Amino acid sequence: MNLSLTEEHEAINSIFEPSTLSPISEDPIICALRLPSLPSVSLRIEFPADYPDAPPSILGTQTVGDDVQKGVGKQVVDVVRDVLAQVYKPGEPCIFDLIEEVRETLERAEEHGGITLHDHAHEQDRNAPADDAEDMPNNAGADGTATEGIIEESPPWTVAPPITEKKSIFLARCAPVSSPAQAKSYLAHLLATDKKAARATHNITAWRIRGAADTGTTYQDCDDDGETAAGGRILHLMQLMDVWDVMVVVTRWYGGVLLGPDRFRIINGAAREVLVLGGYVEEKEGKKKGKR
Repeated sequence: MNLSLTEEHEAINSIFEPSTLSPISEDPIICALRLPSLPSVSLRIEFPADYPDAPPSILGTQTVGDDVQKGVGKQVVDVVRDVLAQVYKPGEPCIFDLIEEVRETLERAEEHGGITLHDHAHEQDRNAPADDAEDMPNNAGADGTATEGIIEESPPWTVAPPITEKKSIFLARCAPVSSPAQAKSYLAHLLATDKKAARATHNITAWRIRGAADTGTTYQDCDDDGETAAGGRILHLMQLMDVWDVMVVVTRWYGGVLLGPDRFRIINGAAREVLVLGGYVEEKEGKKKGKR
């Protein structure tokens, strides 16, 4: 594999499962791509020697699990080929975008009856007896382990589009919070239920919360999660934007290329964008006001 593909291979397998993209042969360069949204299906994908200057090709299925209905493998191949034609841009790695867009496309297709991804009757038999599932605690995390104290209901996250810069991927989300305990529980829920976020290089967090009106108490805190000074920069941004009763989490998956000070610009840009998307910032007489 060339350097670009090697770096993308490492990044994809750190974001998703370690075996998401697996080399099969070196000449030609062929990999098995296991779809995170449909792990029973893996595809054979061929990369030209000058990738990403030239696009990869979907050769067909590598494996199709027993829980997938007959004929679905070919349908998935057709979907992935169509999506690849849409997301590929010369000179830019495309596998992350391909995986995410395929997930959304398959979800829409199944929702509208255009494709049935699973043989649910076979899947029920395969997973019997059901007693084991009943023994699993209600607060089990994404990996099946108990997560005592984790809230069961998903927080009302607003999620911004991911930003890709030199193989690193940044994803910002925000949610309304009314107490530090709630903010901490939202973060704990994210890390317990989202495998990609849990395996990320950093989950940088900041929140600003107004206390009871009669006390005048306010709460502000941040966590760099290993990205030195990044949490403080997000908090400072929130102060400048005058936003309250909201938490921001910027997740970063390191892609193997150092970004230097640019990473702070990207992190703050992602945080600003998600606050705008969440409705916490509005233009008013030329000034930005915080959501009350």
